[in-house]
Amino acid sequence: MLLGGIRYLLPVIKAAHEQGYYVITADYLPNNIAHKYSDKYVNVSIIDKEAVLRVAREEQIDGIMSFGVDPGVVSASYVQNQMGLPSFGPFESVEILQNKDKFRTFLTQHGFNVPQAKGYDSIDAALADIHWYPWPVIVKPTDAAGSKGVTRVDKVEDLKPALEYAMEHSISGHIIVEEFIEKQGCSSDTDSMSIDGKLVFTSFCAQRFDIDATNPYTPAAYSWPSTYTKEQEEYLASEIQRLITLLGLKTVVYNVETRIGTNGKPYIMELSPRGGGNRLCEMLHYATGVDLITAITRAMVGDPILEPIEQKPYNGHWAEIILHADKDGVFDHLEISKDLPAEIVEEDLWVKNGDKVESFEGANNAIGTLVLKFQTAEELEKAIADQRSWLKVVVK
Repeated sequence: MLLGGIRYLLPVIKAAHEQGYYVITADYLPNNIAHKYSDKYVNVSIIDKEAVLRVAREEQIDGIMSFGVDPGVVSASYVQNQMGLPSFGPFESVEILQNKDKFRTFLTQHGFNVPQAKGYDSIDAALADIHWYPWPVIVKPTDAAGSKGVTRVDKVEDLKPALEYAMEHSISGHIIVEEFIEKQGCSSDTDSMSIDGKLVFTSFCAQRFDIDATNPYTPAAYSWPSTYTKEQEEYLASEIQRLITLLGLKTVVYNVETRIGTNGKPYIMELSPRGGGNRLCEMLHYATGVDLITAITRAMVGDPILEPIEQKPYNGHWAEIILHADKDGVFDHLEISKDLPAEIVEEDLWVKNGDKVESFEGANNAIGTLVLKFQTAEELEKAIADQRSWLKVVVK
């Protein structure tokens, strides 16, 4: 059973069918695209863990995950543990990872580098507590993904609208205010995997943002390799392993966000027991040949992983562009200059001429992806830094 119905589940469904598995997709939106490709759809709220458990028992499932779908991770873990299915690990550990407030507290208690942070269940409580805020701060929901509800706040007069925006996007009515860690180079948001608690594949990327987007904190492109040094990557990998061990996690594909602060400290910002959105596992398959999707699909129903999952170098310089509109309107066409010094490995456009599109406020506003391979790091950096010189999303 796969929780959710978004486009990023399609390669998981494909991998499951290639293994001969029967696939059930579940959420409360019957028109979501993934349901067209699964063998059965069930209508249930994926954040209602008891309801998901009831359906899972009725369907007598062999495994469950919420790949690329952050709101379903807690329910998937709950069902795994209640039914004795292959699991990410203890349910309590998953609850910690999926709640930004609990996660920051756990990191602090165990001596990880961590930004100052505090969670609130009301806007008034957050406004009454500004004496400790280390400006600038980042305000976000404790339980939302895709950069929804996230704002950087530099001065107190801008705080209340940011708190209201975060609360609007919180599932549980909880928000967090935390120290904004100014970064060296690019932050990283990409996928890794542990098998039986051992980190066997770790990746770091360069996460890129569109400063002119409606929400400049929504990732707009990714590239591999990262901008980190070898020593920084080794330190972060060891800290990720330490975190996995402390939480008792097992065989899991993780979406991991990290950054290096201008203070020189490496930080684990997020670690979620799910594949990331934005096709990150697919990009890693392109760049390294390592197939994390098939591996975790087999593992989640208790079958052995057939192809070894091991660390491999990137076979070139890779970028994924998250196609998006600069304004609300009607999509007309996509323009890509012939001068782009890259191989267009894949162009995946999700809209057609005449479709309504929205400005880029969150990951759900993406309209497609481009997979690019460059010969040199210099060509990649130049193209990524000046996307508007070779790429136009024409909206009327």
